[in-house]
Amino acid sequence: MASSSPKISALAYTVVESTNLAAWRDYATQVLGMAAIDAADGSLWLKMDARDFRIVVVPGAQDRYSASGLLAADAAAFDAAVAALGAAGIAVEAGSKDLAAARRVERLARFTDPAGNHHELVLGDTSAQTPFVSPLGVTFKTGAYGVGHTVLPSLPFEPQLALFKDVLGMGLSDVFNFQMGPDAPVIRIYFLHGASGRHHSVALAEMPNPAGCVHMMVEVATLTEVGQAYDRMRAHGVKEMATMGEHENDKMTSFYMMTPGNFAIEYGYGGLIVDPPTWQTTYTQRVSIWGHDFSVGFR
Repeated sequence: MASSSPKISALAYTVVESTNLAAWRDYATQVLGMAAIDAADGSLWLKMDARDFRIVVVPGAQDRYSASGLLAADAAAFDAAVAALGAAGIAVEAGSKDLAAARRVERLARFTDPAGNHHELVLGDTSAQTPFVSPLGVTFKTGAYGVGHTVLPSLPFEPQLALFKDVLGMGLSDVFNFQMGPDAPVIRIYFLHGASGRHHSVALAEMPNPAGCVHMMVEVATLTEVGQAYDRMRAHGVKEMATMGEHENDKMTSFYMMTPGNFAIEYGYGGLIVDPPTWQTTYTQRVSIWGHDFSVGFR
């Protein structure tokens, strides 16, 4: 059974591989409203708050999502997570001091989940804690809640769920059995929260995705900022992946757009915060209360 005290607090950051860092710089600063910083190691830091980065874009041969930075709740939780992963047969590699320094954390360990997704289990934050100044005046909801959430391709599904729920102790916020049509197969999408209480920091989707991520979400402080980002998406010719709408499970009002990494970003406001010890799993019957037409992404 899952622990009542999740070993994971939140999604601290994400790592993206890119063949074109300039495309990410333009997208982040002109559409998302993040600050872009050239790091000494040749990567591009996308800054959303006082942390040095929340998304790190590294040069590579592909355009894809590379890794999820999972923040341990504390030092004891970090040690417990490493031990639990090993006991479950998941190989854990101790991160080098250089990698930990590059990620601006005290400790780091790497592992790959049963679906082949890469993760960096991290402890602490050694960032310079410099103020965030958005080039577009955007305020992101981060802090203890992390960068937002990530939805990961999860085949096979059962071992994935066991890893995040039973091994890492994340709470199951919501269960959604998605069916595109009466004759279509049911796709399970399960939403898990960490100790921070963001409705979900990780979601597991029973589907493949060659980009390594179905979508990640960033949240802003006002609905107005969501609308302004929607206008910027259209003005810059960014591909829309879903229209504006409000999700049934976490109440997030958002829209979806493609990134230069070949995965989508959900840009939203108003997501639920849950109380991890008392939250009872919900069972969603529909994607959204209104809106969120995903057919636009196939046009």
